[in-house]
Amino acid sequence: MSGRWSRSALSLVALGLLLASGCAGAGVGSSGRLRVVATVSPITNIVHNIGGDKIDLTGLVPEGTNSHTFEPAPSDAKVLAEADVVFLNGLHLEEPTRALAEGAISEGTPLVELGEMTISPDSYIYDFSFPMEAGDPNPHLWTNPLYGKAYAREVRDELSRLEPADKSYFAANYRDFATRVDSLDAAVRRASASLSSGERKLLTYHDSFPYFAREYSWDVIGAVQPADFSEPTPREVADLIGQIEDEKVPAVFGSEEFPSPVLEQIAAETGARYVDALRDDDLPGEPGDAEHSYLSLLVSDFSTIVDSLGGDASDLAGVDASNLTGDGAVDYR
Repeated sequence: MSGRWSRSALSLVALGLLLASGCAGAGVGSSGRLRVVATVSPITNIVHNIGGDKIDLTGLVPEGTNSHTFEPAPSDAKVLAEADVVFLNGLHLEEPTRALAEGAISEGTPLVELGEMTISPDSYIYDFSFPMEAGDPNPHLWTNPLYGKAYAREVRDELSRLEPADKSYFAANYRDFATRVDSLDAAVRRASASLSSGERKLLTYHDSFPYFAREYSWDVIGAVQPADFSEPTPREVADLIGQIEDEKVPAVFGSEEFPSPVLEQIAAETGARYVDALRDDDLPGEPGDAEHSYLSLLVSDFSTIVDSLGGDASDLAGVDASNLTGDGAVDYR
């Protein structure tokens, strides 16, 4: 299986662990709060901001890992089995985790794939790292903050359905969160407008920003990481170098979590500035810090991009990107 577990293998592991532990399945926990599981950290943080202190929340995919290839531990089956609801991104982002969840959750426990609920297939983007022939659309919807707001709306509705007594609480949190997203959206539009259309060009290590680019009229001219997450071929590297030189791109963007010597080499050969400070889904700071939030992640990335290309990102500094409540109580795996 080349290091990847099959759906049947994960289901058998889940079943064995549940039988061994004597788990009785889902239901509101001893705290009286809904037991909620989410996957990648932006989704976990969105769920936290809507659910607040009315839920017990576990983030299953550790920060700083590759969410596309992350393999959940067999012990995660028990966490999933005890959940009242599981929130995933979907769009084929976290398939091993979804396979384990499908084998572990109790009958009737919702498995909510937020990506598919936010956009329809005719809005999927296929591109450099996610070509159409491979069949997997680019799953990074959360880099468009308006899609992040749509995720929050779906979370609000699902939590309200499961716990109607707290419906007004979830609704109030959503309103506050949506207000912050709208403020961020306006600031991103002003920051983008500080650059001409010819200056709004992105070349990144991982292809995480196409939904951002489509929303704010940017041009993603390439990504270094191929669809199979390997290193690019010498021909692909040569093509990127030629494209950067032709389009006079002043900066290329790497990942803070996953250094790319290839992208650094490309920058050196073209004279472009190499900025290795973007985050795909790793929140700034540490759990409990004010800046450890999904919105702070977006502010950090967008400010880095605009400033590095010579624009004015100062409006982004005025966005309230903090959590509605402290996130220290979230169980980050």
